[in-house]
Amino acid sequence: MKLQQKLTLTGLTMIAVGSCIGSGIFVTPAQIVSAVPNATLVLAVWALGGVIALTGALTFSELGGLFPKSGGVYVYIREAYGDLAGFLYGWVILLVINTGALAGLCVAFAEYMKIFSPDMSENTKTAIAAVTMLGLTGFNMLGVNVSQGLANFFTGLKLLSIGGIIIAGFWYFDPAKVNLDFSLAENVPDNLASAMLVGLIGVLFSVGGWHHASYVAGEAKDASRTVPRAMFLGVLVVMTMYLLVNLAYMFLLPLDVIAGTPRVAGDAVATLVPWGGKAVAVAIALSIFGTISIYTMSAPRIYFAMAEDGIFFKQLAWVHPRWRTPVVAMLVQVVWALAVLLFFRGLFDEIITFVTFMDIAFMGLAGAAVFVFRKKMREAERPIRAWGYPVVPLIFVIISAAFAANTLLERPSQALPGLGLLALGVGVFFILKKR
Repeated sequence: MKLQQKLTLTGLTMIAVGSCIGSGIFVTPAQIVSAVPNATLVLAVWALGGVIALTGALTFSELGGLFPKSGGVYVYIREAYGDLAGFLYGWVILLVINTGALAGLCVAFAEYMKIFSPDMSENTKTAIAAVTMLGLTGFNMLGVNVSQGLANFFTGLKLLSIGGIIIAGFWYFDPAKVNLDFSLAENVPDNLASAMLVGLIGVLFSVGGWHHASYVAGEAKDASRTVPRAMFLGVLVVMTMYLLVNLAYMFLLPLDVIAGTPRVAGDAVATLVPWGGKAVAVAIALSIFGTISIYTMSAPRIYFAMAEDGIFFKQLAWVHPRWRTPVVAMLVQVVWALAVLLFFRGLFDEIITFVTFMDIAFMGLAGAAVFVFRKKMREAERPIRAWGYPVVPLIFVIISAAFAANTLLERPSQALPGLGLLALGVGVFFILKKR
């Protein structure tokens, strides 16, 4: 039974934007400013993240047009490097990347719910996170039209919230209150390259998600054209908003204050009106809620595609006869995400390093696939060709590799567990292949 093809360019772009704008832009600025405590360098790190995402979207536009089917990055990796590489990507998406992100997002959502109950216990916070994850998974099982409507609503709400912060920051900026210095005369880290790459952890976690539109290509109208365009448009929207909102933060709060607060958006708006912090906290909670919804919908399509290809458990390819969604794949994902949630409870900072390290490593590998296909499939029809080939795809691959290597050196305690799970996946693949 086939999936329904009803997703439009608008819906796909909203999925790409909504997958990016979650908790990251509201909770990671403190980590980024701590890594590079200079206003110009902070903006430079965010701009570098934008370059990575844009070069990635331009590269993936060719891949999306070449393989307009559900599965996205998994399909590109499998077709370029073989079944083992494709399986390992699906394996780490299930055990590290998507379930880890889900766990982190749900913890962040529950944390912001403390605004209604400041004395909330850790057990209650974990329960709220678990119920949110289970509820949204069940909701998205009802069909892709329901999911698309939810994505459009919450993404629009997120953009309005961020737009409000941007307007407030630019309108009420007072140089007498906030001494903002864009010079590079001081507060520049000794090992600047390494510091920038460490700062990228928070940026790439915040930017990551634009490629989620490719996961649901099998349910898109005119997928070979709409999916690549949605990824590119999504990145442009997100990075414009991120650069402006970071400027707004710096217009309202000194850098040392930003470095010390996990709720920079709330603290920034609270400088203008007493109730601003609470209002923004509610908006952030809704933003995270919408992102969780998108994640519960999009990534199970990878396991679905893998099962259809015969290199994963065949039960994951089962489509509900009425709802026409991959219900078993969605259930497997939520069960493992709950396990991750319980294991990593309260460790949001470590989770994003754990997730981003493996995510960017495989994204770089997928980007390199464009070079493979230019040789293997020279005569294949390409509705969209990667702009700036080979320079643009090469920039994406090189920066991704440098980021992964630096994270392994600087944050081994979060990177090595992912590599351990990757090695375990090799053994599982050959066991499944034998059977």
